[in-house]
Amino acid sequence: MTDEHTKIVAVNKKAGHDYFIEDKFEAGMVLVGTEVKSMRQGKVNMKDSYARIKNGEVFVYKMHVGHYNFASVNHDLERPRKLLLHKYEIKKLYGRVNEKGYSLVPLRVYFLNGKVKITLGLAKGKKLYDKREDIKRRDQKRDLDRDKKDYS
Repeated sequence: MTDEHTKIVAVNKKAGHDYFIEDKFEAGMVLVGTEVKSMRQGKVNMKDSYARIKNGEVFVYKMHVGHYNFASVNHDLERPRKLLLHKYEIKKLYGRVNEKGYSLVPLRVYFLNGKVKITLGLAKGKKLYDKREDIKRRDQKRDLDRDKKDYS
């Protein structure tokens, strides 16, 4: 998915740790000019952000986009931002989110051919023992890679 026309702005690393990502959706974002310019500078934090469906539209909440230094009037840092999806995608998401345990989590923000895009993940929350299992698996893989590197 990444090619020469894609510039990744921010990645939500915590989402992979806290959730099982079952499906991904690409959406456009409705932004003001200073938000786009701040994103080009990489001033985006998605740590505690989430998405919700409200009145048939999808919004992302608590996504922090920093101020643009050279603007006289700036935007609100954590305002809800509307996401642009097809109606059939919104209906599909609405049906799945209403199931027990599913939520919409922003995974990454990037520029694709000059337009700001966001990847939403349809996610189910992990339990503590699932997180521990992932940490254990990652440590074992790192040890194997280290041993493999020592022998070669």
